Amino acid sequence: MLTLTLVVVAVSAALILGAAWGLYGRLPDRTEGFLVALAGGALIVSVMSELIQPASAHLPLWGLSLAVALGAVGFTLADSALERASDGSEGKGLLLAITFDGVPENLALGVALIGTGAPEVAALAGSILLSNLPEAAGGAKRMAESGMSRGRVMALWVGTAALLALAAVVGFLMLQDLGDAPLAAIRAIAAGAVTASLATEVFPQAYKEDHKATGIAVTLGLLIAFALSQLGG
Repeated sequence: MLTLTLVVVAVSAALILGAAWGLYGRLPDRTEGFLVALAGGALIVSVMSELIQPASAHLPLWGLSLAVALGAVGFTLADSALERASDGSEGKGLLLAITFDGVPENLALGVALIGTGAPEVAALAGSILLSNLPEAAGGAKRMAESGMSRGRVMALWVGTAALLALAAVVGFLMLQDLGDAPLAAIRAIAAGAVTASLATEVFPQAYKEDHKATGIAVTLGLLIAFALSQLGG
């Protein structure tokens, strides 16, 4: 239960602190772009090591591919609908990206935390903070710039943090007996969603804000996340 508590706190704190930073702190465009690219690099590692690789052990290649494709298509359709429904939806797209991939990922994460030791918890919590904090900062800032009140923006991000924390709790307490194949499918769908979000929301925004250093930031994020994953190995 201690493991679950630590990870839930990390999930919630990263989103809430990131949103507060984007709304009330100083966040120059170039710094924002660098941090978002850093988060994107970290997510590349997370997609492979925490989602696709574990899922591949319990799904045939065709099933894995179908689930990943379903996640990517689902995110793309939802993102397109959001863009049509509102003006200035760039920040909302990042909120959608975190929510869409975060819910299934945290359901699976809750199950994966059963019996996890302290080193793995440290690696996991570090990866979550690294990826979610700058995305929340950038997303909240964009939503405020589009005309949404700071109070409403903060409420949306707090609600998202609560939803993802709840997903981890549900996974830990209620999905222990779901079976390897269904959990693998959940992970694969999440992998497709987060990959689509990297291509359509994360990397384009990072390049727009700080294109000269985007490649460096992505590489640095990848290396940091890989080092954290080795901490739990």
